[in-house]
Amino acid sequence: MPRFLTMIRIDEKNVPEGGPSPELQERMGALLEEITKAGVMLDTAGLRPTSEGARVTWDKGELSTTDGPFTETKEVVGGYSICQAKDMAEAVEWAKRFLSTHEDYWTITAEVREIEG
Repeated sequence: MPRFLTMIRIDEKNVPEGGPSPELQERMGALLEEITKAGVMLDTAGLRPTSEGARVTWDKGELSTTDGPFTETKEVVGGYSICQAKDMAEAVEWAKRFLSTHEDYWTITAEVREIEG
């Protein structure tokens, strides 16, 4: 069965103060329990802010490391999931359900990509 990586993109400057509300956390928890029981979810997690991260670049034979935050980037990956679904349409449907758990004031995007191999 194909596997899919869903990257949740956020604008760190516009994340609601205090993070997800208790109600959102409850809705996400219920959905994650449902998707896990359905045998779809393989792994998921949120990511720490880019201020705690680093980028390692290989360019023309040279390695360089840049510590976060990455101010030139408007959107960053704030979380991910790895699912197995029958096809892209099913994986996108689960991503839509995840995004729909959020309140209207959130602006987030889910990028769904099939994992090769």
